[in-house]
Amino acid sequence: MGVTKEDTYTPRQSKLAQWYKALGHPARIAIVEQLLRSNCCICKDFTSEIDLAQPTISRHLQELKSAGIICGTIEGASVSYCINPRYRKRLRELITEN
Repeated sequence: MGVTKEDTYTPRQSKLAQWYKALGHPARIAIVEQLLRSNCCICKDFTSEIDLAQPTISRHLQELKSAGIICGTIEGASVSYCINPRYRKRLRELITEN
């Protein structure tokens, strides 16, 4: 958290900051929206929907995974990504239009 004292903030505040940082890029919002629609995707699925190179999408996926927003499981030679089930409802409410 930079030069601030981490123990000054509650775990909830730190987690929210991590989430908002991870969700602070339009490509990551697009990735989460796609995962909310389709449950699971591999990196190749995102390149057909989002106009970014595969390595760039992989980096965005890693940021979302590090924040705990998505999970990745290895399936053969690829990784399948899905929304962390623990946060699916919260993310749907946060991201989808009312």
